[in-house]
Order: sequence, then C-alpha cells, then structure tokens
Amino acid sequence: MFPKEMYITRRKKLKETVGSGIILMPGNNESPMNYADNTYHFRQDSSFLYFFGVNHPFLAGIIDCDSGEEMIFGNNFTIDDFVWMGPQPTIAELASKFGIEKTGDLTEIDAFIKKAVTANRELHFLPPYRPENKIKLYEWLGIPPSEQAEKSSLKLINAVVNQRNYKSAEEIIEITKAANTSVDMHTLAMRMAKPGTTEAKIAAAVQEVAVSTGGQTSFPIIATINGQTLHNHYHGNTLKDGDMFLLDAGAETEMGYCADLSSTIPVNGKFDSRQRDIYNIALDSHNTTIEMLKPGIPFKEVYYKSAAVIFQGMKDIGLAKGDVNDALENGAHAMFFPCGLGHMMGMDAHDMEDLGEVYVGYGGEPKSTQFGVKSLRLGRPLEPGFVLTIEPGIYFIPELIDLWKSNKHNAEYLNFDKLEEYRNFGGLRNEEDFLITETGYKLLGKPKPKSIEDVEKEWAKG
Repeated sequence: MFPKEMYITRRKKLKETVGSGIILMPGNNESPMNYADNTYHFRQDSSFLYFFGVNHPFLAGIIDCDSGEEMIFGNNFTIDDFVWMGPQPTIAELASKFGIEKTGDLTEIDAFIKKAVTANRELHFLPPYRPENKIKLYEWLGIPPSEQAEKSSLKLINAVVNQRNYKSAEEIIEITKAANTSVDMHTLAMRMAKPGTTEAKIAAAVQEVAVSTGGQTSFPIIATINGQTLHNHYHGNTLKDGDMFLLDAGAETEMGYCADLSSTIPVNGKFDSRQRDIYNIALDSHNTTIEMLKPGIPFKEVYYKSAAVIFQGMKDIGLAKGDVNDALENGAHAMFFPCGLGHMMGMDAHDMEDLGEVYVGYGGEPKSTQFGVKSLRLGRPLEPGFVLTIEPGIYFIPELIDLWKSNKHNAEYLNFDKLEEYRNFGGLRNEEDFLITETGYKLLGKPKPKSIEDVEKEWAKG
C-alpha cells in the first residue's frame, strides 16, 4: 500500500472536483466459479482501490462532498470464517490504514442512502460492470440495471478519469515493476517457443512468472500460433516448424498496477524471408510511432503515422497500391491493421475502460465509426503523466480478405490476388509501455527483445 496520506489526498481532490452530493462507490464481491465457496481470484474494483485502498470483498465506500465525511461499510468476519481463513482484521482496522476512521455494517448503508434520497441529496455513482453491483444499485436506488449506465454520474466519471489518467511517481514505480516482470514472461516464452511445445505449456510457464512475484497476470494470456485473431485465448495448439508464436501478456503487481507487452517469435528460431519482411514493416511502424511521443501531440495523429508506415510497407511488397493518404482516409489500411495503436494503462490493462473510452481516451470527444479506426482506444493529445501502450501490428484475416474481395471494398488500394498468397500468414505485433514525460517519453521497464536479431538470439538461449 501507499502511505495513507496519498489516499486522503486523492479523496480530498475528488470531493473538490465533484463539488457537492454524495459519492457512492461499491467495491467488488467474491465471484463464484461454479458454487458459492469456490470463487475466482478476487480483484477489487480499481477505482475503489485507488481512492479507498482496501483490497477486501463486500465493501462500499461513501464520500460526502458537502460535509467531508468519508465512510466504509462492510461486515466483519466471525468465528465461522476464522475456522477456514484464520484471524482477519476488522473493517475498522483495514479502513484506518487508508485514513478512514468511520465504518459501519453493510446492512446500515440502506438507511444511510434512504436518508440521503429523502433529503434530495445528489448521489454520484460510476457505471457498474459487475452484475452484483448492478443488483446493489437497484436495491439501494431503485434504478433498473438497464438504466444504470445512463444514470451514472458524468461529473464523477470525469473527476475519476482526470485523477487516474495522471500517474504519480509512486504509481510509475509499481507499473515499472509490472513491466520488468512482463519482460521476464516474454523472454521465457521466446526460449520455449520450439516445435512440439504446446501453447498451453508456454501460457502456464508465463503465468507462473507473474504469480511467483506475488501478483497476477493483468489479463487472460494470449499465447497463439494464430496471431491473426487479435484476442485469441485458445491454447490447444502444438507449435510446429514454420509457425510464428504470438504472446500478448502482462503482469499485475500486488497493488493492482499493470503492464501489457506483446512479442512475436519464429518457432524454428529464424524468421523466413516473408516473415522478416512483414515483421520489419510492423517494427518500423512501432519505432516510428515511439519517436513521435511527446506532450501535446494528438495520439490519433500518431496512429495515422503508424498506419501510413504499414500501408507504405504493404505497397513496397505489392500487397497495396495507390496514394497512401487517400488509402488511409478510406480506411484501406484496416485490411492489415484493423485495431488501435495503443491504450491507456495503469490499474487496468485498458485503464478505466469501464468508465468509457470516450472519456478516458478522447476527453469526451466522439470516436470515429470507421472500421479499424473505431477500435482506437486513445485519440486525445498526450500529457505528462499519461501511461500508454504502443502496439501496431499486421494481420492477415482470411474472413476479412474474402469479404472485402467479394464486394470490391477498397479495391483501388488493395491487390487482392497478391493478398491470397498471404491468407494463411497469420499476424504479428510488438508492444511496449511508455510514460509521457515533460519533454518526451520514457520506456517503462527493462528493454524487451524486439528486433529480429534480438528475438532470434533470445530463442537460441532456450
């Protein structure tokens, strides 16, 4: 945990920004896997963790912006729990570590909220993403789950975003820890990616690295020979000669701070000529993009430069044609690059995605609806303190090739006959994590092998 003064300061700033009313912030519950006592790994809600600090299930936090009162409601464990869990601190003991001196039983929150509603107090809450918290809000406020996102507090959303988007020095230390562990996860995968090894075996070894540090993985591991499927969580394949193995995985520290890295590895230790061409185009896009990072530059501008490098590379090897700028305007680059360039990162791998990308990544400005560009999670001008990922990739998706070829979509910019030769190529990407500084950027964590030469050297160590 950080010093309790940090949490006190965070809540004080939140109260000042929201201004008036009561902030209601439910924590997460334990989530049963297949029966009540067999639960998934507990993960506290990130905003609750950021402001209240208590990493404990079945809690709710209250901040009264008018009176300044702060309170945590929760139920203490009993002897029946101690039998299974050992001695546990009380809610009051947990809360005091984070500067909150007033606590109450969870059953008391109903009366507290009812009193606030009767007094016509404004109640602020964030859009819930867990079913149990949707039920809580329905029981407390009478708002049906289908209406809760719409009736959540935009003032509170923006206040939370405008605090959590700017990472403190203490937070950067935690994210760097996660990034260093993540690099270890990726270098291990590079050494293991040999013919005859299974995706599952590599995924298990990578997860062990994250868990052995006392943390967890920051999202379900992507470990696949089918890199053209961007979020592929199937691990049932066996690696074979000629495959490329894509790993997208990151660690999360004990305090809940994340990293997110991607690597692509030749299974036989050497990229073939066609793989080298595509890999180097993506890497050129990656490195060009990094050098653009600085305060004030709109990230959407960085994205389009990344896409331009990829499209020009596709032209150079005969897969694309026409004017690059026109092709980008018409979305032709999405044949190869149908996703975004990166996203904000912090206590979530996709930081605050539950609050809405339009607020986190666009400052409230509308997103594009164009295929490919609409998947860009970050478009706003960069500012010091932002932490983000850079992950351009190149993907050959047979279904997308077939669809666009059949309706001649962007035919003036794409050589469909040549694309047929690549329909089984797969996909690849590199990904790293960066802090925007006052003058430019800083790579978070130790360098990850990403050049062809460095990846092949790391593979040879296995």
